[in-house]
Amino acid sequence: MTGKQELARFLRGRRELLVPADVGLPGGAARRTLGLRREEVAELAHMSVDYYARLEQARGPRPSPRILDALSGVFRLTPAERTHLFRLAGTQVTPPASPVRTVRPHVAALLRRIPDTAAIVTDATYDVIAWNPLAAAVFGGDLDARPNQARRRFLGRPMESSSAEEFGAIVVARLRRAADRYPHDPQLTRLLAELRAGSEEFREIWATGPVHAPGHRSKTLTHPEAGRLRVNCDVLTVPHDDQQVVFVTADPGTPSARALRQLASRKRDFSAR
Repeated sequence: MTGKQELARFLRGRRELLVPADVGLPGGAARRTLGLRREEVAELAHMSVDYYARLEQARGPRPSPRILDALSGVFRLTPAERTHLFRLAGTQVTPPASPVRTVRPHVAALLRRIPDTAAIVTDATYDVIAWNPLAAAVFGGDLDARPNQARRRFLGRPMESSSAEEFGAIVVARLRRAADRYPHDPQLTRLLAELRAGSEEFREIWATGPVHAPGHRSKTLTHPEAGRLRVNCDVLTVPHDDQQVVFVTADPGTPSARALRQLASRKRDFSAR
């Protein structure tokens, strides 16, 4: 099988795995074939139907990185699948244009299944992109504005009253990795420029080149109603999307654990009204 034929088979297979609802299209009448239509893929990827059809028929030219990135987005490819697509096309793999800034349904469902644990999801640039009700009670209503944790740490007023220095190094280490992976993402470029201009501490930590793997740490939060909360933060990585889920808990039997239960109870009572 030639490279063009392998590419064609891969594209057909990915197209057949999707249904219109997966990409925000109406379902419409019953379909004679599995998955999306070629016309729908072409429209979503901003290319002509004829061009995409020739790719699936192993008759097309070698697709450019722009075309391959567009198809990667339509088919929701993981980083490994994206790399495979580029290799099938005989095209040099380029860095992804931007971090993934949407949450997979199974990750969002996980947040709903742990009502007594505060949980947030951050993307590779520390934007908060999902959270559960207890996290909203702990971290405040500004979550609705999808805050950036790096901006809050270096330019705002972080809730942490301990281990802030450690978190600063963690933030910078992750942002350095993001800068390597997404060198052309304008949103990340603006964030780094803002942090460099507004924080001498950020510049100093960046210059040290910190390296940190996600894991466990404890910290103290200052909550406007519950007061000081001593909590544990444990991180679950979502490698395919370069995201992290942060679970915030307190040691059983402690005042902080009781305070979290009270916040969770108030949130449920408010939601039930």
